[in-house]
Amino acid sequence: MPRLTRYQIRRIGAVIVAALAFGAFVLFNPKSYEYASQLGFSDGKLPEYKLEQSKADSLLAKDVLENLAVKDKYTEQKYYRKAFYDNWGQTASGCNTREAILARDLKNIEYKANSCKVQTGTLDDPYTGKIIQFERGEATSSAVQIDHVVALSNAWASGAGLLDKNTRYEISQDPLNLLAVDGPANQEKSDQAADTWLPSNEAFRCQYVARQISVKYKYKLWVTPAEKLAMQKVLATCPNEPTRGLE
Repeated sequence: MPRLTRYQIRRIGAVIVAALAFGAFVLFNPKSYEYASQLGFSDGKLPEYKLEQSKADSLLAKDVLENLAVKDKYTEQKYYRKAFYDNWGQTASGCNTREAILARDLKNIEYKANSCKVQTGTLDDPYTGKIIQFERGEATSSAVQIDHVVALSNAWASGAGLLDKNTRYEISQDPLNLLAVDGPANQEKSDQAADTWLPSNEAFRCQYVARQISVKYKYKLWVTPAEKLAMQKVLATCPNEPTRGLE
């Protein structure tokens, strides 16, 4: 059997040390490893995200926008919805998040008997300006849907893909990032950002963009150059538009 060179011995030693360290990580951090592996990080390590935006000097949307980092989309790991949540979470009242948003955004609400589920209600839809009569049912519930104002795939591509799972769950359940809206409008929007989709109801565009900026600032997400330009154009028509939920 040929003798090993010093270089080969050092390489073997490095491999052994790395294997022992990796084994220790899996042993003491099984959930973290399982999740990281699901995202394609074969070494079981989640990347670290460093805060880049500075503290906003005002709560005007146009000023907070200037404090957001500007980057291209994050595409190193593929987005999938379960990286944020499997099902709607439960609120303090025991209702799930969807029911809580329906109860917040609809008027003239009637609930199912002995339940916090909204049976009927009226939505003054912010995206289209239409009045929509909501009625729970297999064929009717989809008329009103709960939209993530910052779409989850957009959040993923602007920094959430580098955040921990708990923070991503918060993004998916945060009332700041949720609105009851017209179902077809929500489907049309899909995962588009402000540079490719804005509500047809022009009167709501300033509030819409301000809410997106608020969500991105709250969760340390960034905007793409095109997204920022589109937001600036909207806010130029309403320079005193405040942010939401950052007080």
